[in-house]
Formats: sequence, structure tokens, C-alpha cells
Amino acid sequence: MTFYSKIIGTGSYLPPKKVSNQELTDQLAAKGIETSDEWIFSRSGISFRHYAEPSVSTSDMAVEAAKRALDAAKMQVNDIDLIVLATSTPDFLGGFPSTACVVQNKLGITNGAAAVDVQAVCSGFMYAMSIADSMIKAGNHKNVLVIGAEVFSRILNFEDRTTCVLFGDGAGAIVMSRSEEPGVLATKLHADGSYANILCVPGNVQSGVVEGSAFLYMDGQAVFKLAVNLLEKVANEALEIAGLTTDQIDWLIPHQANIRIMQSTAKKMRMPMDRVVVTVDQHGNTSAASIPLALDLAVRDGRVKPGHTVMLEGVGGGFTWGAAIVKM
Repeated sequence: MTFYSKIIGTGSYLPPKKVSNQELTDQLAAKGIETSDEWIFSRSGISFRHYAEPSVSTSDMAVEAAKRALDAAKMQVNDIDLIVLATSTPDFLGGFPSTACVVQNKLGITNGAAAVDVQAVCSGFMYAMSIADSMIKAGNHKNVLVIGAEVFSRILNFEDRTTCVLFGDGAGAIVMSRSEEPGVLATKLHADGSYANILCVPGNVQSGVVEGSAFLYMDGQAVFKLAVNLLEKVANEALEIAGLTTDQIDWLIPHQANIRIMQSTAKKMRMPMDRVVVTVDQHGNTSAASIPLALDLAVRDGRVKPGHTVMLEGVGGGFTWGAAIVKM
């Protein structure tokens, strides 16, 4: 028997604290660091980002997004038999126990559902979704909760204006279920560790002490050049696997890193920007959460409808990248 996987519910969560470029500019100015709303927006397309309060963890936001996805899917928590959670900011140092296990407990799942974290930074959701698709198609699982959740504000250096203005916190989730009709039409993943140093948190822990930096480092120009080329290539690979052409894609929902990357990708794919879902202006870069956040927004505001064909794609530290084509 042939199994397919299909997205049957989406959900998302943003912390209530919304910070404008001007507010962030004022905070940085108090430290003697110069920037401006115009400087930030012209280089990134970002106007706002959300920050979690100190008491809020990655798992807390993931649970809220998951509840909304489960409600949309009309499912109970114990209908889920696998959780795949993408994050670069796990609840616990060293990443264990996994944040997925923490989420399982907080949701009240008591059926022994498997739970695992995935680390591919901003591509994490693409990796998590591909894993879920494969597990469902193999017949190993029936209902999978896929989550991207991040508190990137915890790893930002607020004395580095080139990076601290770009990122925000949030969570997005989908429920993927076994289906008799195709839903996920194609997935494609890649990585190239030779680019590990252009986007990373370069510190490590030795005897309980952090050596190096515990803050995010990014070579913005190198990431930009690599991202634009790789996103076009992986999009074309996914289209070939699915047997589709660009004009058969209703919506492009890319990782929300930078508006100029998204514009360049859309141009290379010959897709008008009115067919691209953009949330970077309101959310900033929420890493593994950005794609499911954007998908949920577009589903709930009615742009993405049942039957639409959607391309999801992202790039992240590692360097990692991936794409998926989905029939909603």
C-alpha cells in the first residue's frame, strides 16, 4: 500500500513583546551604537521583531504553536505519534533532554510518542518536515507534529548592530498525517560543512566555562551570495522531483531572512512578489520558526487555500539548505 503525507493543520505563536526598529535604535544608542530605522529596513526589509520574556522558553512557544496546529487539524494530543522539533536554541544546555521531549510532556502526550530535535538552524524546519514525510510514507508513523521554535534573542550580541537587528523569537507548527492522496509532492535537502564558519555561534564549553563567543556570528555578504544561488538550485531540484514548473506553484514561502534574498530568489524563479509570502517585515528572522510562521499566517488570512501548491524553502548555518513542494 502506498502512503502519502499531507499537512492538515497549521499554528504559530509570537511573544507579545513587539520591538520596532526605532525602539531598538534607541536602545543601541544608549550604548553608543549607531543605527537607524532606515538603515535596518533598507538592508533587510525588517521593521519589527518579537522578543520572548526571560521566563519564556523555546518549549513554551512551541507548545502554543502546537496547540493551535492541533486545533486546526481537529486532533487530540494523543493522536500524535511523533514530534520532530527544529531549533538552535534548545531549552537545555547541550540540547538534552530534547526540547521535543519537553514539549511532549507539556502538551500532555502520554502514548509514548517518539520525540526528537533537529538542528539545521534556519533550514531546520525543512529538515524536520522531510523527516516527518519520510516516516509517514514508510508507514512508521501516522500523525506527526512538526515544529520550528527559536529564542534567538538569547544568542544575539546587542553590541553588534549588523546581527542583533535581524533576528526575533517565535514558533510555528504543522500537523502532517497519513493520506490517501498526495500532499507533500517533493522534498530535497543539502548541506556543505565547508561553509560552517560564515554563520555560527563559535563558542564551546570547557569545564563549565564558555570559550570563544556564545553569540551568533554572521558574514552577511557571504551568506547572501550563497543563499541566493542555493535557493534557486534547490527550488529547481524540488520542481524536477515533483514534475512541476514554476508557473504551477501558487505560493512561494521562503525562509524569512532578508527581503533582498527573497526578491532575488523570486526573480530567478520568475515568480512575482505578489505570489511570495513575506513576514520578515513584522517578524524579523525567526530561524527555524520563520517558514511555519509564514505558512500559518497565509493559511489563516486566506491566501493559501486547500488545493494550492506551495513551495517552501530555506537556508541556514551549517551550511544547510532545503525545499519542499506541498499540495495543501
